[in-house]
Amino acid sequence: MDTMRERFISVTSRLLDEDPRLALVLAEISMDGFRPAQRRHPDRVVNVGIREQLLVGVGGGMALTGLRPVMHTFASFLVERPFEQVKLDFGHQGTGGVLVSASASYDWPAGGFTHMAPGDIALLDTLDGWTVHVPGHPDEAEALLRHAYAAGDDKVYVRLSEQSNAAPRPVDGPRLRTVREGRAGVVVAVGPLLDNVLAATEGLDLTVLYAATVRPFDDAALRQAVGRSAPAVVLVEPYLAGTSAAAAGAALADVPHRVLGLGVGRAELRRYGTVREHTAAHGLDPYGLRERITAFLLPVGAVG
Repeated sequence: MDTMRERFISVTSRLLDEDPRLALVLAEISMDGFRPAQRRHPDRVVNVGIREQLLVGVGGGMALTGLRPVMHTFASFLVERPFEQVKLDFGHQGTGGVLVSASASYDWPAGGFTHMAPGDIALLDTLDGWTVHVPGHPDEAEALLRHAYAAGDDKVYVRLSEQSNAAPRPVDGPRLRTVREGRAGVVVAVGPLLDNVLAATEGLDLTVLYAATVRPFDDAALRQAVGRSAPAVVLVEPYLAGTSAAAAGAALADVPHRVLGLGVGRAELRRYGTVREHTAAHGLDPYGLRERITAFLLPVGAVG
């Protein structure tokens, strides 16, 4: 199976041939994969070198000319480093474009903390109007990329990962999909953490919802799930723990409830190790998730 990043390269290269409005801006990352597309479309495939602020600025300029710009690099260099350009060149200017990241939370541990961005979506939450996709499988990534490219002038962030679930799920629209139903609480699994959540909650009387699009947040689906279950919600996200806690709280503002946010911790892990070791260290493996989910739900008799 190819990776999400490999699928991004193949799908985007094909669509550059088909859609004269589509343009791609790179900052060295993934450039080798796009060389054939650059030879075919030198005016619409631009590599600015290791200049991430310029990457976003050029994309913003392209948007002002009527193109649909796609900007790509590692998440730490796409959202965090050029955040002012994202805020001004798209938000303030009222333009649209597609940010496509790779290696966000800890997908490349050997790169160190400079190449990790678990806070990327929390940072985008400070801005208005961004749609955020977090696919959990390369097939989902392709579907969401195609949707993002065709989305008029919307502002879209697609967060690709080296991690993947074993099988894709339907991703037609910003909806929380019910994967498993129960009566003792609700667990929301985001993107590539679904398989770990399903393993962690096996045999427990819990509803499991799946999200590959996290912004806008599906208020209605969460309210419906809580209405059929106990009013206890656990959010399991592959980025900064608690990122969607405010969104869940707003969705349930008039419903007495409890929310637990699980995800990447704030403390920097200085032993870089492997992806699997980072997952376990953040308590996002099946064992760690089950331990924390049951500890949260036990006080209300949810899984005892």
